[in-house]
Amino acid sequence: MKPVIQEEATGCAIACAATLAGISYRQARKIANGMGIFAEDKLLWSETGSIRRLLESLNIVTGGREMPFSKWDSLPNRALLAIKWHMEKGRPNWHWVVFVRDGGASYVLDPKKSLKRNMRTDFGRMKPKWFIEIAS
Repeated sequence: MKPVIQEEATGCAIACAATLAGISYRQARKIANGMGIFAEDKLLWSETGSIRRLLESLNIVTGGREMPFSKWDSLPNRALLAIKWHMEKGRPNWHWVVFVRDGGASYVLDPKKSLKRNMRTDFGRMKPKWFIEIAS
């Protein structure tokens, strides 16, 4: 699985959906926009309804509810992770990334444009709050 880089400053959710679907950011953005989902919509990083609807439209099956993160080893083989969780104006906010366990390797695909490497293994630096399981 390869990371899709977000083309908009607030496009991490769309980029993660594209990564999981194996399509380009532009394709995912077109689908999302057609559903009334836009990168600048704050609900994309403060609620899960929009990203779940987008993933469902891409035929990606998700777990029924958000699960608290406890440790990296307990994550499923594929997960949408909420990292950089913080409160802003009384609302929770986060950055979306994709966790992948493939064979013996585990890594995070981070869509942030400014990163030198979007495939991350610096698990100690990331502080996930919770995750959504993605059916493999």
